[in-house]
Amino acid sequence: MKLQKIFTILLIIVFYQSFAQFSNGEKRKKIKALKIAFITTELDLTPDEATKFWPVFNAFDDKQMEIRSQKTKQFLDKSDDDELEKMSDKEALLLLTQIENSEDDLYQNRKKFMLNLKGVISPIKILKLKKAEDNFSRKLLKQYQKQ
Repeated sequence: MKLQKIFTILLIIVFYQSFAQFSNGEKRKKIKALKIAFITTELDLTPDEATKFWPVFNAFDDKQMEIRSQKTKQFLDKSDDDELEKMSDKEALLLLTQIENSEDDLYQNRKKFMLNLKGVISPIKILKLKKAEDNFSRKLLKQYQKQ
């Protein structure tokens, strides 16, 4: 088990170093593949659990990405310094409301995901999933900071 974790971590590091060669779309696909490998290793899912887990996880992950993308687009479209300076208080409040709604959508999607997982994997594996996601994000951030 430890050897498998070490191998997965080494694999992640090697793939991170090769990211500079790929476009953003390719990078996202690579990151998603690495995340799936990392989670698979960390959760140690049975074949039956994996069959039920991955469709639920992928639907959740796709929805999260969609919500984040919309939120980012909303903000980036208006976050230019000149745009912010020209923005009225009413427009700023509208943008803040949109951002808050996106944050709420992210929260509601995660809440629904956790509820759906309760019938698929054990509560302990749900906690391990949360830990694995956090660990993966931390490693991804560290790797990004090195570049």
